[in-house]
Amino acid sequence: MILLKNAVIRSMSDTICAKYKASTLEGSILIKDGKILEVAPEITLPESADCKIIDVNHNLVMPGLIEAHCHMGITEEKKGQEGDDCNETVHPVTPVLRAIDAINTMDAAFHDAVRAGITSANIGPGSSNVVGGQFAVLKTSGRRVDDLIMKAPSAMKVAFGENPKVNYAGIGTSPVTRMAIAGMLREELVQARRYLEDYQKGDTAYNLHYEAWRPVFEREIPLKAHAHRVDDIFTAARIASEFGLKMTLDHCSEGHLIAQELAALGYPAVVGPDLASRNKIEVQNVAFKTAGVLAKAGVMVAITTDHPVSLIQSLPLCVGLSVKQGLSMEDGFKAMTICAARICGTQDRVGSLEPGKDADIAVFDGNPMEVFTRTVMTMINGEIVYDAQWEDSDGK
Repeated sequence: MILLKNAVIRSMSDTICAKYKASTLEGSILIKDGKILEVAPEITLPESADCKIIDVNHNLVMPGLIEAHCHMGITEEKKGQEGDDCNETVHPVTPVLRAIDAINTMDAAFHDAVRAGITSANIGPGSSNVVGGQFAVLKTSGRRVDDLIMKAPSAMKVAFGENPKVNYAGIGTSPVTRMAIAGMLREELVQARRYLEDYQKGDTAYNLHYEAWRPVFEREIPLKAHAHRVDDIFTAARIASEFGLKMTLDHCSEGHLIAQELAALGYPAVVGPDLASRNKIEVQNVAFKTAGVLAKAGVMVAITTDHPVSLIQSLPLCVGLSVKQGLSMEDGFKAMTICAARICGTQDRVGSLEPGKDADIAVFDGNPMEVFTRTVMTMINGEIVYDAQWEDSDGK
């Protein structure tokens, strides 16, 4: 067992907060076999207990941070084409592709994530294709992808707007218009639905391409819709509604212009990357205020770095800049913990500190949204995977 004592705990748990009538709690966390056993002001250990006690010296202890959309390990840093497995740009519809077959856990970004207190990430293909393939939620420390998987698949990537248009323009094949993107996605969904119906009746043979859609139609995972512009956002919502599918709106750069409509639709948004240049036509209205406007309207919000568009370790800074532009502090903490977990479909294991959940824990010497705050310790599954004391005086 491990006991973290003298902690300022921000549990992000409605149950814990209601029990102690506060969003933060001065107390301790008891961990056993990689899971949280107890969170309380005081924890008394049995005399015979074999327990390692860690005094966190009144630092902030909170759930490990969660990146809800990135390409870490698929688009590796500094490796050019050899390290870029993000987009299969030879066919616009590729649902059978699985992120787990391309993620290199030796990418330095994984260590950067751990040093920033980020303990899990939703990783998947890029947005060059109408259908890009399957995302997966992974823990951020380890060597073998199979050992890090929390949920795979976690979403099916689809993309609207500029990226698929630009990728296929000039090579004599669709899509080259937004109409074609929507039409091709509808056609794929119709064929996938027909296959699933026929397969259930025994009227068709097993088809790996269309089997990839099964968890989407069974509403186990959402469409992960790359959409920046207002019209693309509404097209994504229109198609998801037509087929009765779950969906997250990823990037949602013009979401602040239609916040009330999005709240009524009920799809969560993964906002960002705002810490990046306006290098495309469709991101001209990108702004850090978007997350706050959406959250105030009632949309569930997470923040993304879209690594490597913005570096993975900038996640808490991106959240802080969103708070600076109107996102409430509480919604800021939620955006990188419990709301991100709910959007990723992993809220039963991570996103809050409460009994039964994974002991994925980040310790900071201040608010992680503030630029001078340092990560003191990161734990994944109850194991210390980063300790600032391991580093030399230069922080290297």
